[in-house]
Amino acid sequence: MADKSELKYTSEHEWVLVDGSVATVGITAYAAEKLGDVVFVELPEVGSAVASGTVVGEIESTKSVGELFAPVNGTVTATNAAVVDSPELVNSDPFGEGWLIKVEFTELPALLSFAEYTALTGE
Repeated sequence: MADKSELKYTSEHEWVLVDGSVATVGITAYAAEKLGDVVFVELPEVGSAVASGTVVGEIESTKSVGELFAPVNGTVTATNAAVVDSPELVNSDPFGEGWLIKVEFTELPALLSFAEYTALTGE
């Protein structure tokens, strides 16, 4: 996975790795820590259209249920089956093996830089 300072972030605590016209999306370590032990992950179907800022999945922990928001408009090109089978990957490796979806997009919206995100979370 890329250096955390090279990623983009959302105020909903997702990270975004941009590679050409594909955004790989996951939740940040901050979000994973706040959720607690993740026990269930529901992701959108490959091929489904997603709109920036809308809920596209669910992350359930022993403490609460969190929502996964799409950071971009586009089409889901891949989902991480390993996370569905082993939800604890979201906690153990949120910036690597715990990635959630890949979305092909046409336009990248304004996202937060690493500095802006750390200012938001105080981490």
